[in-house]
Amino acid sequence: MKSRLPAHQETIAGEESHVSRLVFSGISKNFGAIQALSDVSLSIEPGEVLGLMGDNGAGKSTLVKIIAGNFRPSTGELSIDGKSVVFHRPIDAQREGVEMVYQDLALADNLSAASNVFLGREPLRRFGPIRYIDYKRMNTVSADLFKQLKSETRPRQLVRRMSGGQRQAVAIARTLLSEPKIVMMDEPTAAISVRQVAEVLDLIRRLRDRGISVILISHRMPDIFSVSDKIAVLRRGRLVCRKPVGASSPEEVTGLITGAIDAA
Repeated sequence: MKSRLPAHQETIAGEESHVSRLVFSGISKNFGAIQALSDVSLSIEPGEVLGLMGDNGAGKSTLVKIIAGNFRPSTGELSIDGKSVVFHRPIDAQREGVEMVYQDLALADNLSAASNVFLGREPLRRFGPIRYIDYKRMNTVSADLFKQLKSETRPRQLVRRMSGGQRQAVAIARTLLSEPKIVMMDEPTAAISVRQVAEVLDLIRRLRDRGISVILISHRMPDIFSVSDKIAVLRRGRLVCRKPVGASSPEEVTGLITGAIDAA
């Protein structure tokens, strides 16, 4: 009996993902009379963590939803490795290696960690005319992904019994299954314990170590300054700061978010 797992999933465990440079130039987005984004230009290098900050309504969610294929920009261009890309829907972004880990994680609590990792992409085996899900393969690949992430999550463990850090590990492992180039994470450390925050930040470092670019959206200043290589601040839909994290400070970022400090 031969595994029916797609070729790219056969080799994901233990392999480095292809890495890419993401550039967005002059991105604007309006919803009728509301201007959500205005002329935002930014680049993310391979293996770089970009901390994206801004107050509620600053345009962070709109920007990442454009990158993820949920929205199309009103004007501007996205490119990956110098190739212009247009995403009409999320599956288009995923085909280019862009994955999104949403704040609610979109996990099925009643299923195991492995079942969540493979949700919608279950490998099949054939016994005569009968096809069935290859749970053994799912557990083996998931265990290897969790090992790569240095997570204590177990493939057969039910999600409803997991800590916040373990749930993030499941969501991140699911993105690794598709060999991502860019992973975006929306408030991954919200409403979890201090110990679990440390686990999640370590997971982000593991992605960076694999050469995967990470866009981290967070209101938690210590998290941004702990793992980010570069920081970007949006205010009222405009990019008001983009610089190496070492060249900024929490005080400066707070001032830029609130408008107490003018954009450079």
